[in-house]
Amino acid sequence: MVDHVSREKRSQIMAAVKGRDTRPEYIVRKLLFSAGYRYRLHVKKLPGKPDIVLRKYWAVIFVHGCFWHGHGCHLSKTLPKTRKVFWRKKISSNKIRDEKTLNQLIFNGWRVCLIWECALKRQGKIEEGKLLKILSQWITARRKHLAIIGKFPQDKIKAKGQIILETEV
Repeated sequence: MVDHVSREKRSQIMAAVKGRDTRPEYIVRKLLFSAGYRYRLHVKKLPGKPDIVLRKYWAVIFVHGCFWHGHGCHLSKTLPKTRKVFWRKKISSNKIRDEKTLNQLIFNGWRVCLIWECALKRQGKIEEGKLLKILSQWITARRKHLAIIGKFPQDKIKAKGQIILETEV
């Protein structure tokens, strides 16, 4: 498939893709703040600079983009048509870095929540009330690890279509 924009324009578009303060992040932050939780953003002293840090609860939250972090859901199934080797390597290295970051945080006593973009967008979207309930229960129950994914039974996730995958570490 031929790209419909020039190489320079495509470069400009890709450069504008934000790595922080994204719409999915704003959704989660708004929910937490409205429920009375106070947090810090992108704490540089922690591995991976988590999107949201709840120091009082020793909890961090990452809001991962499905494409950039290789989730494998409907939002990330297709790679760009050009430079496939580059994109495979890029996403693979992101996944390896994510795993190292997760392990470092857990080793240092932090509890980690991963919220995938597909849980906050389009057909797989989880209702805000339900998402807040899940997050509040996780934060206050002191469970170790939580991942929230969209409602897609076809996802190639260990949870096989469940909304939540929870693992004690």
